[in-house]
Amino acid sequence: MSVTTRRTRLAAAALAAVTALGGLAACGKDDDDATASGGKPAKLVVDTFGEFGYDEIVKQYEKDTGIKVELRKTAQLNEYRPKIVRALATGKGAADVVALEEGILNEFKANPANWADLGKLVSKDHSSEYLPWKWELGKAPDGRLIGLPTDVGSLAVCYRRDLFQAAKLPTERDQVAALWPDWNAFIETGKKYRAATGKGMLDSVTTASSAVMFQQGGDLFYDKDDNVVADTSASVKSAWDTAIAMADANITAETATWSPEWSAGFKQGTFAATFCPSWMLGIVADNSGPENKGKWDVAPVPGGAGNWGGSWLAVPTQSKHPKEAAKLAEYLTNAQSQVAAFKLKGPLPTNLEALKNPEFLAYTNEYFNNAPTGKIFGDSVSKIQPLHLGPKHQAVKENAFEPALRSYENGQSTKDKAWEQYVKDAKTQGAF
Repeated sequence: MSVTTRRTRLAAAALAAVTALGGLAACGKDDDDATASGGKPAKLVVDTFGEFGYDEIVKQYEKDTGIKVELRKTAQLNEYRPKIVRALATGKGAADVVALEEGILNEFKANPANWADLGKLVSKDHSSEYLPWKWELGKAPDGRLIGLPTDVGSLAVCYRRDLFQAAKLPTERDQVAALWPDWNAFIETGKKYRAATGKGMLDSVTTASSAVMFQQGGDLFYDKDDNVVADTSASVKSAWDTAIAMADANITAETATWSPEWSAGFKQGTFAATFCPSWMLGIVADNSGPENKGKWDVAPVPGGAGNWGGSWLAVPTQSKHPKEAAKLAEYLTNAQSQVAAFKLKGPLPTNLEALKNPEFLAYTNEYFNNAPTGKIFGDSVSKIQPLHLGPKHQAVKENAFEPALRSYENGQSTKDKAWEQYVKDAKTQGAF
C-alpha cells in the first residue's frame, strides 16, 4: 500500500473518529473572546506538557504586545493527549497555541482541517532557519504547515554524583562516560552499584528502552507505510532485549516512569541515574528540589547519539485569534526564545541560529554541577537522524510496550508472556 493511500485512509479514519465524538463545532462565547483595545485579544492560552521553559519568555511578550499569556501545563504526556483529542472532538477547549510532541504529531496532523496553516499566518518563510528535517515534519500530508519547531531530545545520562561516590564509583563526568562506552558496560556499572549499595542504579527499564529504541532508528512500531510492525521491528527488539537484560541484572529501582514514586525518587535518592533527553533536565531539577542542586551531573549516553522527543507549536482552527496565536508561536520558537528556554529548562534548540549562539554553546547548567550542557547536547544535534513515528506511536509505547516491560521488571510476568502481551496490545493500540 502506498504512503499516500495509507495517509488518506488515516486522515479519513481520524476525521470519522472526531465526527463521531461531536464534530468540530464552533466554540461558545466565553471569557477568551475578550479583546483589548485595537482589536487585539486580551489573552492567549498556550497548552504544553512537561517543561518548555516559557515562563520568563512570555513575560517579555506580554510587555511587548500588551496581550496576556496563560500557560496551561500538563505534567505528563499520557494525560495531555486525551485533552487535545477531547478539545478537537468537541470543537472547544483547545488553547490558542498547542504543543504537539513527536510521538503524537502524526496522529493529529492526519486531519489538517483541525489546524491553521501557519505558513499563511507567520511574518515570513522560516523554513531555512531550522533543522531541515525538523521543519519538514511539521507539515501535514496536504502540505500545510501546522507546526513550528521547538526542540529535539538529544540524549544523555543524568546521574547523582553523591550516590555514585557512596558506591565508590567515579563522579567526574568524563570518568563516568568512560564507565559505559556501550550498553553492556552500563549494565556492568549497574551491577557494581547494586553490590555496593543494595539499590538499583537506574530508575526503570523503560527509560533505557526509550533511549535504545531512538538510537537505533529505522522502523519502530510502524513501517514507512504506517503498517504496524511491532513484532518484527529490529529497533524495538533491540530496545526490548536491552531492557530485559537490565531487569535480569537487577540494576533498576523498578519505579514506573512518570509515576508519583518516580517523581519522588529524584528527591529521595531512590535511584542514581536516568536517561535524559535535553528536555528532561527541567523535570529532573523540579522533581529533585533545591536541596539537591549540584548533586546531579550529565554524561554522554552509552552507544552514541540519539533523539528522544521534541515538539512543535500548532494553532487549532478553533482558536478565535489565529493570527495573534501564530505570532505568539513564532515568537516562542525564534532563536532568542529557544536559547532562553534551553537555559531555563533544557529544551534543545532546533533553530540554526540558536544552535550557533555563543551563549548557548558556552552555557553551563548550575543545577547540574555546572555541566556544559550547551556543548554536551549541542555536539550531538548534527548526528540526530529523523525517525518515522506512526500515527499511534505514543499509544503503543505507553499502553503496550512499556507496561509489558514493567510486568517483567516487577516479576509479574515471564519474558515470553510479557512479549506476547506486548505484541497483542500493540496491534490493538496501533490499529486505526
